[in-house]
Amino acid sequence: MGRWAPGAQGRLEEAAMELFEERGFENTTVADIAERAGLTKRTFFRYFPDKREVLFSGTEPLKGKFVEAIVAASADTAPLDAIALGLDAMADLFTTIGDRPRKRQAIIGANPELQERELVKMIAFAAAGAEALRDRGVAEPAASLAAEAGIAVLRIAFEQWVTGPKGQDMKKLLHDSLAELKAVAA
Repeated sequence: MGRWAPGAQGRLEEAAMELFEERGFENTTVADIAERAGLTKRTFFRYFPDKREVLFSGTEPLKGKFVEAIVAASADTAPLDAIALGLDAMADLFTTIGDRPRKRQAIIGANPELQERELVKMIAFAAAGAEALRDRGVAEPAASLAAEAGIAVLRIAFEQWVTGPKGQDMKKLLHDSLAELKAVAA
């Protein structure tokens, strides 16, 4: 398949995931990924600034769904409930991407540099959620508290989803974690 064939980004992502699982993140180079995908290093860099970003390429669409759902919530929706709607929108995306989140999380869990990058992503989600709430008229510190709490719920539910039995309902895990948070805060 030529380097200009359709699906180059997907081929690079698939090749990277295979190699990260086989060799480990640290022992995989961009050249290895490009070669496995049947592409050049130059083509790799058209899609990703570095090999870490292969694992984080879905961040912006995910954050976009999260924010869109918060903004679309009815005016009388409580801040934490608006965040929950954003989390539900994220869960909808998770269920469409198969086993990749489990594999991705195992790779991240084995590498402190990637764990740090994952935390940065979570901070960005919380900031985006807080901004969406402020745009809805929620004052501080309530906007930031609701967004941060929502991201904590996401992290707990996501960990249960990727480490638990396959076929679990991500939305149910999110709702159960949110209910636990509300019970703890009551």
